[in-house]
Amino acid sequence: MFGHSVESNEKAAMRVSTVSILINGLLVLVKLAAGILASSGAMVADAIHSASDVFSTLVVMLGIHMAAKQPDREHPYGHERMECIASFLLAVLLAVVGFEIGLGAAERIVTGSYRSAELPGVLALIAALLSIAVKEGMYRYTRRVADQIGSGALRADAWHHRSDALSSIGSFLGILFARLGFPVMDSVAGLIISLMILKAAWDIYKDSLDRLVDHRAAPETEAAIRQAVLAVNGVIRIDDLKTRLFGSHLYVDVEIAADGHLRLTEAHRIAEEVHTQVETLFPDVKHCMVHVNPAVD
Repeated sequence: MFGHSVESNEKAAMRVSTVSILINGLLVLVKLAAGILASSGAMVADAIHSASDVFSTLVVMLGIHMAAKQPDREHPYGHERMECIASFLLAVLLAVVGFEIGLGAAERIVTGSYRSAELPGVLALIAALLSIAVKEGMYRYTRRVADQIGSGALRADAWHHRSDALSSIGSFLGILFARLGFPVMDSVAGLIISLMILKAAWDIYKDSLDRLVDHRAAPETEAAIRQAVLAVNGVIRIDDLKTRLFGSHLYVDVEIAADGHLRLTEAHRIAEEVHTQVETLFPDVKHCMVHVNPAVD
């Protein structure tokens, strides 16, 4: 049953990623042409950012495909952390792109080369508006599917779309102010875009790192799991509860206390019910391990 779920999740993720690559490819061509024809450095920077989206989506597709592989003899717990590695690589790629764009914009501002640059044309404004609408739509579409299947890598790719939409807003404002008589604003927009990209890279890096080092679940999630366990008939108390993120899923280890005079079969039934309760109520939980302690009077 779990294998079928993983296979379905992979298909959904691949479908979203394919749509993303096609749309980004067209958007790169439109923005690059508009940036060159309208003499807008901010729009060219925006186009480069979109081009990085295509490569990053390919990285995400590879990570999700490898994470979906079934457990084998050498990897009894599966390959789900490959998705975290894909997110990590995506964060590095974003950081490099953001740094390069920021460096170029800062150099134009410091040297004053923006003064001799041609004013950006209306075509760049139109391309920026188109990019904002398309990329925000892609963010919402990708994020919805990522939340449905619990994919960290796909969620990172969604934020890549959102960062592109934000950078296009920066491009639009920079181009608009440059046309209004403030040519430096086109380069300032490029600098702001780079900071947005670097912020997105940091957020993705932190999330992927948390999943790689067995970070605990959110406090509210642990509180909800505690309530679900205590609701099981026969559970007197919880002696210990540990959670850890493993890729896009969660592992739970819980020690419960039950009546020490119960028969082994009855204690086993209570543990089995706790196990089923947690895995049923929390779809992100891949496995719940239950240990039963005898309650001391």
